[in-house]
Amino acid sequence: MQLSHALAALIIAWFADLGCIQAVTLEVKEGNSTCIKAELSATFSITYNTSNSTRTARVPLPGSTTVDTVSSSCGTNDSSPWLVAVFGPGHALGLSFSTNGSLYSVANLSLQYNLSDASIFPEANRSDVVTVVSPSVGISATINTTYRCVSASTFGLGEAAVTFSDMRLEAYMPGNDLSPTESVCAADQTTTTAPPTTAGTTTTAAPAPTPPGTPERGTYSVNNRSGTVCLLAQMGLQLNVSYFSLSQNKTIRDLVNLTPNLTRSSGSCEASSASLVLTQEGSTTLNFTFTLNSTSNKYHLSGVTLLANLSDATAPISASNTSLDYLRSTLGRSYMCNAEQTLFIVPTFSLNTFRLQVQPFEVTTDQFATAEECQIDQDQMLIPIVVGAALAGLVLIVLVAYLIGRKRSHAGYQTI
Repeated sequence: MQLSHALAALIIAWFADLGCIQAVTLEVKEGNSTCIKAELSATFSITYNTSNSTRTARVPLPGSTTVDTVSSSCGTNDSSPWLVAVFGPGHALGLSFSTNGSLYSVANLSLQYNLSDASIFPEANRSDVVTVVSPSVGISATINTTYRCVSASTFGLGEAAVTFSDMRLEAYMPGNDLSPTESVCAADQTTTTAPPTTAGTTTTAAPAPTPPGTPERGTYSVNNRSGTVCLLAQMGLQLNVSYFSLSQNKTIRDLVNLTPNLTRSSGSCEASSASLVLTQEGSTTLNFTFTLNSTSNKYHLSGVTLLANLSDATAPISASNTSLDYLRSTLGRSYMCNAEQTLFIVPTFSLNTFRLQVQPFEVTTDQFATAEECQIDQDQMLIPIVVGAALAGLVLIVLVAYLIGRKRSHAGYQTI
């Protein structure tokens, strides 16, 4: 049985390497005072080229990750606070912060990865260090509260993506410990609306909206000048917006579902760009812009613009970001993600997508081409397979050890 215990331990270690990732705790200090603290798990999905193919490396943030004390800082009047975490030979994750006095937010999310690390990027045709940056990722919280997001949140960074989970962080900290008062992310609010609490009191740091439920999946299309369908999309859409409420006399976050039978689609298709415009009853207009890179034959969602007139808002809600990098896929194929995704557009607006499939270029026969699945869907399919295989292997090991032990016990009773 000692053999089976040893092999079981090896399987557990193998699971940790495969992505049953552990949380890390990171702190930026100035003297004895902590100004930034983060507790989180993270995985990275990085696309790179070999001499004859394109591969994707999946890397968990290891437990050995440390804070780069040279690059990290609490900030000054002329510079922003930075948390820079380093791991492996030349890899780094960075978050910079900004504040308007009442809210703080992640101003920039950056990832540095070293393509010469053959353990992660075998047979890469480059050996340089790549740095990618994404601004305004939508992580924000009330000052002197802890940002909390247990749900997985994925952010695009050029040819890479980072997925955070079990995240608790705070910047501009007044003390050395995370505040017990929490600002809860939108993804967590869809499953719980309990207000944040402190010892003996209840304080609303970021009011949770009443969940409207999962949005209905709609089918949308755009025709070109000849009347042929050139863009196809199927998805459920949910707006997550911040605005000043007339009825509550304060800024709130609200979830608003798009209703397909009340929404009409329009747009345009060009050689290297395509747009999908969704208009719901004249009150909400959502514009998606897709861009095609003709060199790599890859396309992505590069821009989202929202204009909404909500009855409880003091003014129309307007938000736009034209430097996005979401929903990346290959020309001639569709992009599909059945899992819920949160696309962070600006700090006051993010977009939740459900059961999404889209193809903005080279649509033929009015049907989707073969789909490239998002990383979340691939992981959800992989985990049950790995768990099942590991459990089957463990059962086999225990059975073999039992038979060996039984054979030895019978051998002890042989006639001399």
